[in-house]
Amino acid sequence: MSSLSAPARVLITEAIITLGADPDKNALDIKQLKGSRPWRVRVGGWRIIYDRQDIVKIIQVEKIKPRGDAYK
Repeated sequence: MSSLSAPARVLITEAIITLGADPDKNALDIKQLKGSRPWRVRVGGWRIIYDRQDIVKIIQVEKIKPRGDAYK
């Protein structure tokens, strides 16, 4: 995350912490991606792509990318 600006880094860190505390948090813009298992959270112009295993309560962040590159 070294290419992120300091404010974006803070927002993304807060989103990941919130996601870990409550994966169904309505305050975050969470959506399951179509045709696949991963989920995404929008944080400004950035996307956090992650997978979640609700039974064992694991959230695995797969990538953090700008909006245009996140879905490639």
